[in-house]
Amino acid sequence: MNCIITGASRGLGKAIAEKFAGGGYNLCLISRSEEALRRTTDELAGKFPSIRISSHAFDLGDKQQAIQCGDWILGLGDPVDILVNNAGQFIPGSIHNEADGALEKMMEVNLYSAYHLTRVLLPGMMAQKKGHIFNLCSIASLKAYPNGGSYSISKFALAGFSKNLREELKSYGIKVTALYPGATYTDSWAGSGVDPVRIMEAGDIAEMVYAASRLSPQAAVEEIVLRPQLGDL
Repeated sequence: MNCIITGASRGLGKAIAEKFAGGGYNLCLISRSEEALRRTTDELAGKFPSIRISSHAFDLGDKQQAIQCGDWILGLGDPVDILVNNAGQFIPGSIHNEADGALEKMMEVNLYSAYHLTRVLLPGMMAQKKGHIFNLCSIASLKAYPNGGSYSISKFALAGFSKNLREELKSYGIKVTALYPGATYTDSWAGSGVDPVRIMEAGDIAEMVYAASRLSPQAAVEEIVLRPQLGDL
C-alpha cells in the first residue's frame, strides 16, 4: 500500500507520514523545502527500514510544479492508495488591511496545490476503482475568525473542493475526507507562548486520518472536525 503526503517535512504532514509508515505503508513525501524533506526522509527511513520512501521537493503553489509533481508520482509506477493534500500556508491579516497579493498566495498554496495535483492523479485512481483522498482543511473552513482574512477564504474554498470531489468520485470507489482541525501544536506555534497542553498534538490528527483510512470499502468518513478540549483559542 502506498501513501502520498504533501507538506510532509514537518508538523501534521510528518506526523501523518509516521503513522502510515508504522502501518507498513510505503511513503511518497513532498515538501517545498528540500533540506527539511531530506531530514524527515532520513529520520523515517531509520525508524521504518522495511518500507520504501520516495521524496521530492516541489513548490505546489506553482501550477507547473504541482503538475510535475503528479507526473513524478505516476512515474514511480505505484498505485495511489492514500493521497493526503496537506500543503498549506498561513498569512495572518484582515481583508481590509492584509498585504496586496495575500489572497492570490493563499489560494495558490492552500487550494490550487491540491486541485492541480489531484487532477493529475485522478485518472489512475478512477481506473483502479479505489483510493482515499484526505484534504487538510481547517476550523477556518467552517467559521470566520479575527485575523483570518484570505487564509480563511482559501480554506473555505478547499472545503468546497472536497465536497465536489466526494460527490464526483462516489461511483468510482474513491473516498474523500475533509479534515477540519483546530489549533494543533506544530513548529508554527513554537515561541508563541501558548501552552502546548492547551492545544492538540499533531499525532491526534494523524490518528484520525489513519483510522478513517482503515474502514471497510462500503464506509466513507466525509468530514472530521477536531478541536482542543477547551475549545478554539
